[in-house]
Parts: sequence; structure tokens; C-alpha cells
Amino acid sequence: MSTAARTRPAPPLPDTRRGFGASVARWTRRLVLGVVLAAIAVLAGTAVRVWQVARIDDRSPADAIVVLGAAQYSGTPSSVFQARLDQAFALYENRVAERIVTVGGKQEGDLFTEAASGKNYLVAKGVPESAITAVEEGSDTLLSVEAVSREMSAQGLHSAVLVSDPWHSLRTRTMARDAGLDAWTAPTRTGPAVYTRESQLHGIARETGALIWYQLTHDSADFPYTAAQ
Repeated sequence: MSTAARTRPAPPLPDTRRGFGASVARWTRRLVLGVVLAAIAVLAGTAVRVWQVARIDDRSPADAIVVLGAAQYSGTPSSVFQARLDQAFALYENRVAERIVTVGGKQEGDLFTEAASGKNYLVAKGVPESAITAVEEGSDTLLSVEAVSREMSAQGLHSAVLVSDPWHSLRTRTMARDAGLDAWTAPTRTGPAVYTRESQLHGIARETGALIWYQLTHDSADFPYTAAQ
């Protein structure tokens, strides 16, 4: 073998810093992708559960029918609120419960609370005033549910069929059970929340985000309907 062959220079050593940097970048991309896929799975799974529970109409006998409040105008329920109250009236007529609980406070400048407006509406439809309890507090779903739980507990009532919009059902039921009530749902099938495919999709998307927020923080995230509704 020649001297030139014996003295050929050795190949350069690999740049370990570049290899380490490439490895970190690769694992970072995988981590970000995993987080994104997990977030999509959580969103999709929650949306499916919102849709599934929205389809439940459980009319099992309960201690009380609880109507979640919505906007009212000088004592007149909005179309959203009226649809809920009409559903509560139908449940009462079908003897699902002997008592109705309306709930909801008022905005600054209002003369009536949501709870009082709902009670007056039901009395006008023929429900005895003595059969209705108006819980006149709560500016969002969580505060309203907690107020209802306290009032029902004080009256020795423990089970409730919740009346709201279909897409609101899962979050309301989750909050009610967390507050100590034995609760299930029989939502309205009329009103702006179910008029169009667009309103249905909007409701599912809104409630998916609000429910995830509640599960993460145990705080409420409510989005008001427009005045036109």
C-alpha cells in the first residue's frame, strides 16, 4: 500500500450541535401536532355530547320544573324565554312536577327580573301562583343554577327537570349536578334557538366552548341572544 493511501485524512466528525438541534425541532413539531390533535378531539367529542344531550327529552317525575331565564322586556319574556316557559307549562300540565321554579335576575335599569317575568307569564297561562317559586337572582347560568339549588334545598326539593334551549342542556345539567341537584333535561323544541340550521350550529359551537371553559375553570361563559330574539 502506498504512503499516500496510508496518510489519507480522516473524515470530519459529525456536528453534534446540529444533530441535537434537529432532534429538538423534530420533537417540538410532534408535540405541537399532538396538542393540536388532542384539542380537536376534545372539541369534537364535546360538540357531539352537546348534540346528543340536546336530543334528550326526559319527562320523568321530578320535585320541580326549573326554567332557566332569558331576556325580558319590561316584564314581557323574549321569544327565547317564552319558548322555555311554554315548555315548562306543558310539562306542568303533564304532571311532570307539581312545582315550577323560574330563575334569573335583572339588568341595570330593568323594572322586572327574569324570574318574576317568567312567573307572571305562567300565572297568566293558568298555573297557580302558589305553585311557582321565582328565584330572582343570577346573571348567568352558573349563578342561576347555584341560586336554584340553594332555594330548592331550603324547600326540601332535590330533583329537577331543567328547561332551556336544547344546546344549553348539557352545560345546565352538568352545573346543576355539580351544585347537588338530581337533574335531567326536557328542553324546548321551539323558538329562535331551533328555527334554522344556522342557529342550531351556532348554538352547538357556543355551548361547546362554554362547557369546556366551565370544565376547566368552574366559571360561567354565557353569550347573550340579540334583542331581536
